[in-house]
Amino acid sequence: MKRLISTRLQVVLAAAAVVTFAQSALSHEHGSHDGMVQPTDTEGQAFGRKGDPKKVSRTIEIGMSDAMRFAPAQLVVKQGETVRFRLKNFGKVMHEMVLGTMKELKEHAEIMKQHPSMHHAEPNMVHVAPGKTRALVWQFTNPGEFHYGCLVPGHFEAGMVGKINVAP
Repeated sequence: MKRLISTRLQVVLAAAAVVTFAQSALSHEHGSHDGMVQPTDTEGQAFGRKGDPKKVSRTIEIGMSDAMRFAPAQLVVKQGETVRFRLKNFGKVMHEMVLGTMKELKEHAEIMKQHPSMHHAEPNMVHVAPGKTRALVWQFTNPGEFHYGCLVPGHFEAGMVGKINVAP
């Protein structure tokens, strides 16, 4: 009887460990923030959706620096346009470009301050290591004013943000 209880206890503990591990792995796989899963589909956001690399209409070069700035910091694109952003990190620290509304970027920046070691990947963001170049392809489906920012803790607050005007 004692051995049967011990075996059942081991099975229950193993199952609990598997459930706990699975929840943790799944939440970070999709860029979770405090249990809030971020959308990873290509249906789109207010500011657009992941673009098809075969339908890129132009490439925009953007520099990233340790002065906490993007160059250029203002862009104009047309509604429906698919853009390839070619991002070059001229600095000595990691930078990233995250597309979104200002409200979303501010909320995300606050979460990143609370969880600075969190790693995630979404279609509207790209991380660029020092001295490296990476690309992000995005289709702007709606007109309006949108933004891009580096949400590495402290960078956004230091002014590493840009504006995109999407013309109808």
